[in-house]
Amino acid sequence: MAIELRDPESGLSYPETLVTAAEPFAQRSVAGVLGTFLAVVTYLVVVPIVALAGNMAAWALAGSPGEFKDYAARAQAMEIPAGMFTRHLAVACLILIALAAVGWFHRVRVRWLFSVQPGFRWRFGFLCFAASLVILSLAGWAETGFATLAVTPQADFGWFLAMIILTTPLQAAAEEIFFRGYLLQSLTLVARNKWVGVALSAALFAFFHAGTDPLLFSYRFGFGLIAGAIVVLTGGLEAGIAAHVVNNLLSFTTAALTTSVATALVVTTITWNQLVFPLLGFAACGAVAVALGRKLRVATQTP
Repeated sequence: MAIELRDPESGLSYPETLVTAAEPFAQRSVAGVLGTFLAVVTYLVVVPIVALAGNMAAWALAGSPGEFKDYAARAQAMEIPAGMFTRHLAVACLILIALAAVGWFHRVRVRWLFSVQPGFRWRFGFLCFAASLVILSLAGWAETGFATLAVTPQADFGWFLAMIILTTPLQAAAEEIFFRGYLLQSLTLVARNKWVGVALSAALFAFFHAGTDPLLFSYRFGFGLIAGAIVVLTGGLEAGIAAHVVNNLLSFTTAALTTSVATALVVTTITWNQLVFPLLGFAACGAVAVALGRKLRVATQTP
């Protein structure tokens, strides 16, 4: 039997698009808790399985070199280009999880997951990408004290660069669609306040990405707060996706040019410079995105 999908009510901000005024608050809260739980559990189950299957396929295509467990460990650590491909492909499954949660569990048309327009606003997204590229490049340069980059490309740099360009945008977009998209909306159902939803989704993002280092956790949490605020103020995911994509492209490319992608992946501590300058850069990206949104008259509430 076909699932009957609905559109959100008028005048809602992006985090509130799953809210139904006629539905009791307790019922909405239960839906938000269950939706969040199911999405996170699915994430924890599906992503490792897809990564394992991808590594098995890559190992077989490479002619089964050595023991699979050794190959899989190198791939998971992104010591080989195929590992970046399989790891990012697995993370991309977050897009399908978010779409399924909105459409199947909440019975809302999935186009509202991208913006209150609804749908993805491509012109706005491309302009935000261009602005983020300039701003975050300058922030990264300032972080190093405007030092000259010591270029010593890692082995297989060409293949790694190809994987960075082809798969990193998908990986970064998937994380935004999952954390700043669905989880922000479902947690707003629970909290009954969009800004609390922003804080909770940022905390979950930091929990899944950071270790025990307080500065690293603060960096991830700060990024989540800024990205969530951008979503609220622009009415969609485009600007957050743009900044996240640019950040990851620059980070992986710099690592491949100076040390290795694997080294960047296992960072467990950061300095104050590595905390402050990127967050200032993300905040500047957000300010520019809000200004661009007003210039282009992008919607910030459901019609």
